[in-house]
Amino acid sequence: AVNEHHEFLKSFAGTWKTSVKFWMDPNGKPEESEGTNEARLIMGGRFVEQVFNGTAMGQPFEGRGIIGYDNMKKEYTSIWFDNMATGIMTGSGQYNPDSKILAAEGSMSCPLTNETKRWYRDVATFTDADHYTYETYMKGKDGQEYKAMSIAYSKVQP
Repeated sequence: AVNEHHEFLKSFAGTWKTSVKFWMDPNGKPEESEGTNEARLIMGGRFVEQVFNGTAMGQPFEGRGIIGYDNMKKEYTSIWFDNMATGIMTGSGQYNPDSKILAAEGSMSCPLTNETKRWYRDVATFTDADHYTYETYMKGKDGQEYKAMSIAYSKVQP
């Protein structure tokens, strides 16, 4: 059944302008780009579907994502896939309504490191109804966690 956890998914819905920073190297300068994200509720509000368009490494970038809440596992779950790789990122985590943070962990096939189960952690922080940030953390060759990506979302229309 659709419940308050699915209600939270509405926070992602809308047309968003994005500002992306991506770090290939933990100590390097980030690559910066702009993009758009179209997100809509699907399956009777059980999931939100995201369609992302922008640039990455000087090439057109296109990604798709699905976020939902699994009533049985009692956790938010997500998948992501894009035109830079052939794998599907999968993750799961919890939303804290007090901090307005959705925090999750997962794994992915990483074309940069050739790992088939590269760990990642992501944090979506909602500032208000029209702004949120999405940050991804990974581990470097030294095993230390670093920020690999940060995306600032600004709502253009609901």
